Amino acid sequence: MRGKLITLEGIDGSGKSTVAKKLQENPEITAFEPVFTREPTRGTLTGTAVEKAIQSNTDQLAELFLFTADHAEHLAKLVKPALENGKTVISDRYSDSRYAYQGITLKKYLENPLEWIKNLHRSWTVVPDLTFLFDIRPEISVERCGRRGYQSKFEKIDFLRGVREIFLRLADEEPDRFIVIDASQPPQEIEMEVTEEVLEFLRRY
Repeated sequence: MRGKLITLEGIDGSGKSTVAKKLQENPEITAFEPVFTREPTRGTLTGTAVEKAIQSNTDQLAELFLFTADHAEHLAKLVKPALENGKTVISDRYSDSRYAYQGITLKKYLENPLEWIKNLHRSWTVVPDLTFLFDIRPEISVERCGRRGYQSKFEKIDFLRGVREIFLRLADEEPDRFIVIDASQPPQEIEMEVTEEVLEFLRRY
């Protein structure tokens, strides 16, 4: 039986990576032996290229193709083999991040970048079975990012407003796949909510 793909999405500073780490430490979750991963991938040629692009002034269209190449490598080397072996895969960021972020960065190139990017992925990507969208106001997320001591080029309020709008639009389009989490709640409450939803999903299968 094919495994299931769970993804965690949200704008920078939404807290999804913190929850992803907590899931890895939860014995009730790990009892199901899920495969934890992320995008951009770590320690790979494509993932390293993406990280360097994020830290530089790489052309936005070139940046999209670097992200897409990393996604293809991620699918080929980890996601698809794990799913074919019946494993559950839990990924911190996935294709929806590309739709949301590059859906904004490519506005100067394309009339409808969101649909163009979705079409670019349509024939070969794996659609997640369950996606958590950590929703938070950009003003709060940028404040959180500032407390980390560094800031990426994506962590700007106006830019993140647009990214958030796309994420919410994606969730509206696929309500059966998305669970929208109020990421302004205390971290413990968010972790508890997501953990309960993940366990319910895993037990169902």
